[in-house]
Amino acid sequence: MPLPDVLQHIQAFVFDLDGTLYQGDRALPGAAETVQALQAAGYAVCFATNTTTRSRRQLVEKLQRLGFDASPAQVFSPPALAGTFLREQGASAYLLVPEAAYEDFAGVRRDDVNPDFVVVGDLGPAWTFERLNQAFRLIQERGARLIGLGRTRYWQTDTGLQLDAGPFIAALEYATGRPALIFGKPDRRFFAQICTLLNLSPAYVAMVGDDIRTDVEAAMQAGLRGVLVRTGKFRPSDLDGSVQPDLVIDTVAALHP
Repeated sequence: MPLPDVLQHIQAFVFDLDGTLYQGDRALPGAAETVQALQAAGYAVCFATNTTTRSRRQLVEKLQRLGFDASPAQVFSPPALAGTFLREQGASAYLLVPEAAYEDFAGVRRDDVNPDFVVVGDLGPAWTFERLNQAFRLIQERGARLIGLGRTRYWQTDTGLQLDAGPFIAALEYATGRPALIFGKPDRRFFAQICTLLNLSPAYVAMVGDDIRTDVEAAMQAGLRGVLVRTGKFRPSDLDGSVQPDLVIDTVAALHP
């Protein structure tokens, strides 16, 4: 089955994970087969996620367990990118990230008193007022800079929608008046880095995801094609706004070549 006309020139696909390729611990119907078929047809495939609940190694293990052919070099995640940045800077950090993401920060000096950076990811139910206020104090009183691991507002879990890191990053920006350095979607640099590593112009790359803002709009603003899937957090009202995706499909399986 040929790809839709709007994707005929595309040479690489970037797939979001949660809600796009899988939900919880199950692959969405046809997703693994479609990714395998695209790879076999010669398309470059990589994976871009704002999740901070797993390290890049764990993400690769999950993808492989669910039937996807994936390697660490194909997976772009905010903790991995932020960890690399902090190591290159020789900077210390106060980490507000799940324990599972700690391994991506190996070699970064942790400092809860006078850090160079406060790093905010998705703590989920582990968020407390005390933790958020400590981050505020370190930025406001100690001069730490803020790193945000993506700006995703919420995501789809097996039990319903759940707040992601974005609202907590926004709260700290509002309280301190200082902008965060963002690693992850929807930051333009995130998409630019993927295209650079693919050695392709953004015009030849398509982003496929279930978030019309963080995945589709952000990718299109960075020059990529934006493909919205009607799975995960997608709601029909998403199509009533100002963002008009290049393509809307029911599931990833619609891209099977």
